[in-house]
Amino acid sequence: MRNLLAQVPKAAQPMVAAAVRTVFIQPDQASAGSQLHRVAATLERRYPKAAEVLALAEQDVLAYMSFPEQHRRRLHSTDPLERLPPSTR
Repeated sequence: MRNLLAQVPKAAQPMVAAAVRTVFIQPDQASAGSQLHRVAATLERRYPKAAEVLALAEQDVLAYMSFPEQHRRRLHSTDPLERLPPSTR
């Protein structure tokens, strides 16, 4: 999301983030993929670089959908942990 939002003006970031979040509320991978394509097509008009970033990241964005539904809510990013120096982990 951070990479995507870096491609749009600050004033448009909440709208773009809200549009992308609609991908994550889809019930299955097929509908999430369709929604991702719709969002990318919408972004293409005003923010072509953001649309490109979203389209290129499709596999990564939807990777969590390959897990059983009851496991998905436990999946989260460890990105903040990865930024810590090794001695503090």
